[in-house]
Parts: sequence; structure tokens; C-alpha cells
Amino acid sequence: MGKTAKIKKLKKKIRKLKARLTAAQTHTHAVAPLAPKSFPDLPVIAGARFSAVKAGVKYADRLDVMLAELQPGTAIAGVFTRSATRSAPVLDCQAKLGSDPTEGAAILVNAGNSNAFTGAAGDGSVEAITNEVAKALSVPKNRVYTASTGVIGVPLPHDRILSRMGELKGALAPDGLERAAQAIRTTDTFAKGAKAEVSIGDRTVQIAGIAKGSGMIAPDMATMLVFLFTDAQVAQDDLQSMLSDLTESSFNSITVDSDTSTSDTLLLAATAASGVEVKPDHQAFRDALHGVMLDLAHQVVRDGEGATKFVEVRVTGAKSDADARTHALAIANSPLVKTAIAGEDPNWGRVVMAIGKSGAYAERDKLSIRFGEVLVAEKGWVSPEYREEDGARYMKQDELIISVDLDVGSGASSVWTCDLTHGYIQINADYRS
Repeated sequence: MGKTAKIKKLKKKIRKLKARLTAAQTHTHAVAPLAPKSFPDLPVIAGARFSAVKAGVKYADRLDVMLAELQPGTAIAGVFTRSATRSAPVLDCQAKLGSDPTEGAAILVNAGNSNAFTGAAGDGSVEAITNEVAKALSVPKNRVYTASTGVIGVPLPHDRILSRMGELKGALAPDGLERAAQAIRTTDTFAKGAKAEVSIGDRTVQIAGIAKGSGMIAPDMATMLVFLFTDAQVAQDDLQSMLSDLTESSFNSITVDSDTSTSDTLLLAATAASGVEVKPDHQAFRDALHGVMLDLAHQVVRDGEGATKFVEVRVTGAKSDADARTHALAIANSPLVKTAIAGEDPNWGRVVMAIGKSGAYAERDKLSIRFGEVLVAEKGWVSPEYREEDGARYMKQDELIISVDLDVGSGASSVWTCDLTHGYIQINADYRS
């Protein structure tokens, strides 16, 4: 290779490294334009303490491991990814659900490495971590739950986590949930938290939750990592039933890129510290819990990698709710629809395309489409009242609603998504590198 060719190759390599650095800076530091103005002031959940440390699992000089300590009597429910290649931590958590709640419990989470597709080494890492946490906090090993998020296929350097166990234990505090939210981030541009307070009789119950999620988000539960805490007293089976039910209309109704993670984990811990007993049919508590879950789900979409638009897709008039959901997801997951939204193009033909390909029942000459309040199409044709400039003006908003009425039944469903931009490609083209 001649000198000129070597110089050209070196310059090309430098340009590539600069591009990767720019991408890393973009998704590590720049806060998403749709982010909430601030992190909420989360309440203290009696019976729970939290800590977070910098263990250097992957990221340098940032919080990347969190620990939650839960008092004896805590019931724990969970919902997980249905991926056929789910990670060792997910499989371990699934096996432990339903354990005796009379003893204490703990949750340890690391960011930067998902401990997925790591074979026997993955199981060994989970074993080492759960053993150490159980010993440090004097809780049964089958009451220690772990979750890992980050790159797939790289052995987890769990020794880095174990070396910080004393620090994690020593830093446990009732008000440590915000630091825990910071520690579980990967490509997230902001920490995600939500809260609710419920009056039951003359007593008050608190609910708080944190989440991470930005990419590899699709509704096949849980679509991210989510940890919810309440001081209510809820029986184990009732807690699981409630969580599974409310998940469908929250975390299972969002999509960023149609991809389902190997590591998706949702855990709900009820410490019983308030002494307020809650039954699964208690509507006020269910509504409050669902509100926290939906808030966190929406925050994940708002932090979708490269996202500039938050989009609700509403489908009504379907033959069934299941059909409505199928249509809604076909629209929300369509790259053509999502790129049109990114370009602020009111291309309603792409919505028609998505409905036609979904596989659920529809009649072309009955459906209508609206962008916000703008009637775009009806009875199988563009509305005579529609003006392209009205649609284009609406698409410039940061938050959009696409409504489809199929007029063939009473089924309805709503899902939430975001646009697909160059930012998504930039982040994911260099994620592992």
C-alpha cells in the first residue's frame, strides 16, 4: 500500500472515530426534546431503601448499579419479556416469583451489559451476584432479584459489581430512588420516575416507580426495565394479577422500533409497611398504579432513540379490541408512517397501507382517518373537506394523534409511539462499538 493510500485510510478511520464520538455524545448527554421538564419528587416508600454506585460495568464515571432493600412481608410480582432468547437474569427472576413474602428481599440492577446470550457464564454471574446480595443483606437467595441491561453477548464483569457491595449496602437510604433511576440508564437521555398517592379510608398509600428504556421497545412485555414500589399491603397472587392486567394497557401498548429486548423486566414490590390492605378490585388503587405505569411507559416513548414526535394511535370501530390493537400496532410500527411523521408529512396513504397489511379485518370503503381534529379521509377516499395545508400544519406539532375509525364493530385500542429519525440510526449504528 502506497503512502497516499495509507494516509487516506488513516483519515477515513479518524472520520469514523469522530462520528462515533459524536453519536456517543449525542445519546449520552443531549436530553430528548420530548423529555419532562424535571424528575418528579418521589415519595419515600416505607419498608424500602435504595442505593446506587459507579461500578464501571461499561460506562466510565457514572452511576451504573442500583440496589433496593425490601423489608420482610414484601410481596413481589413480575412480568417479563417473552423473547425466546431471554437473559439469565430474566430466567432467574421468573423462577423466583411467588417465593415466601415473610422474609426480606432485594433487587440489584446493572446497566451497560445485559448478561444475555452469555451461556453458562451468564448463569454464573447471576449466581455470584445473588449470593453476595443475600449475604450482605441477610435475605434468602431466592428473594434476590437481578436485572441487567446493555450490550448483548458480552460476559458480565460481575466482579466489578461485587467489589462495590459494601458501598451499595452502606449507601442504602429511603430517599435513594432518584439515584437508582439514574443508575439503570443506557441510551436513555433522562432518568424516568413517576408517583401517585391514594387515600384509602383515613390512611394514605404511596406508589413510586422508575424505568429505563429508549430503544429495542415493542409490546411483548415488558419492553424495558421497570421497578415499582408501594407501601400497600397486597397479597402475592392479587399483586401479580393486578400487575399482569394493567400491563396490557400501559407497557404493552407502546412501541419505539418494534424490537423486543432479551432483558425486559417489570417488578412490583408491595412492602405492606403502611398497614393498609388493598384488594385487587380496589379501583382507586388500581387507577393510581395504572397512572404510574402509563406515565413511565409514555416517558419511554418520549425518550425513544432520536425521537422528536410523541404519537398516539387510536383505532375505533374494529370488529374486536384485538383487531383494533393489531391495526394500531401496524400503524405505529410502520417505518413509512414513522418517517413521514419525522418529516412532518401528512401522508395519510401510508396509514391506509398499514391498515391493509395488518391482517385484521377492515373494509376499505368504510374507514375514516383523522390527524388530530383534521378529517383526512372517509368512506374509502380523501375527504372533500380536506386541505393538505391543514394536515401539514397539524404535523408540525410535537404531540400528535392519528385516529382511525373502521366502522365495522365496537372494538377499540390505543397505542403510543414516536417518529423514526436519523438520530435513531446514528445511535444504533454505533451502539456496540
